[in-house]
Amino acid sequence: MRAYVVGGAVRDALLGLPVQDRDWVVVGATPQELLARGFRPVGKDFPVFLHPDTGEEYALARTERKSGRGYKGFTFRAAPDVTLEEDLLRRDLTINAMARDEDGRLIDPYGGRHDLAARLFRHVSPAFAEDPVRILRVARFAARFAGFSIAPETLALMQAMVEDGEVDHLVPERVWQEFARGLMETAPSRMWEALAACGALGRIVPELAQLHATPSGDAWARALATVDRCAAAAQPLAVRWAGLLRELGRGAGAAAQARAQALSERLKAPNDCRELAQLMVREADTLDAAATLDAAALIDLLERTDALRRPERFALLLAAAACTGPDDEARTTGLARLRAALDAARAVDAGAIARAAPGRGQIAERIREARIAAVESRIAPAAHGDTAATSKDSG
Repeated sequence: MRAYVVGGAVRDALLGLPVQDRDWVVVGATPQELLARGFRPVGKDFPVFLHPDTGEEYALARTERKSGRGYKGFTFRAAPDVTLEEDLLRRDLTINAMARDEDGRLIDPYGGRHDLAARLFRHVSPAFAEDPVRILRVARFAARFAGFSIAPETLALMQAMVEDGEVDHLVPERVWQEFARGLMETAPSRMWEALAACGALGRIVPELAQLHATPSGDAWARALATVDRCAAAAQPLAVRWAGLLRELGRGAGAAAQARAQALSERLKAPNDCRELAQLMVREADTLDAAATLDAAALIDLLERTDALRRPERFALLLAAAACTGPDDEARTTGLARLRAALDAARAVDAGAIARAAPGRGQIAERIREARIAAVESRIAPAAHGDTAATSKDSG
């Protein structure tokens, strides 16, 4: 029995990057032998075990054969006679098809180290085309490794997979998993560019493909710039998703809201991502005009977004809005006014107003009037162009 570190741990070590997790392949062993050594089984589709001391994953060397459509349409064979080279051959990219033995010797049968030096994503074998998830993985790797490009022959193979309908068999949960990971990388725009280049964008995310297809390309460029600014600001996933979808709402009204909602629901995005994207698309134009809104309009926005009850979510909405364009006076002023308006409105003692109201029917209107007055008082300096005063008041 021989064990080898494989995949990402080998790749990242060669790139001088921190190695977070190590995966192992075991050659020349049976499940019974691993169980006898104290390994704990975890795999359902094929034999994967956890090391009794380190907890790292050890998988028996295996081959795979296409047996149906989609990423689950495979038959696996794990046996003691499966070689390391056969196991590495089934992997997606050459840079992920390298291994090190327990003495540290590099095993690189498919030129992964050469492609690392050339900064290329190149498929290991034609079997790449059998798994549509690999298109998503290449796109995600493009977001992570910004200096890499997709080898022309690999891009051609990805395009053929799209044309053959392989991506149509991807399940939403798997798509979102890869999207979420790519969005959290340092250059998430490159993931969407890769998907557009191979044609998968239109099949998987037609809502964004519409932006890409606009004649000028301005909306697409703005969407990609926004998501990269979100990444540069280390914003959480919900902010990045909302920022990406923001362009769907630029002057598009209810139709854009419907598209954004349909997209998030179809991908089964988490609730926080769905909600924030909906708010961003619905309020896109209002947020852009925040520097010119009067107190009543600001209160309307706070009420529509439920900011008084959920200020943390409103803060995320403003974080996304801050990334939708480069810093300028209007954007800075508008965001400061929104923060100041929320602070002023929340400072109003609604309970005291309710107790003093002569009748229940007047409570809501009196609270609203008090909040508008409080906001007017707070933002008055900014209305005359004193952005510094607003920024100071907003904390």
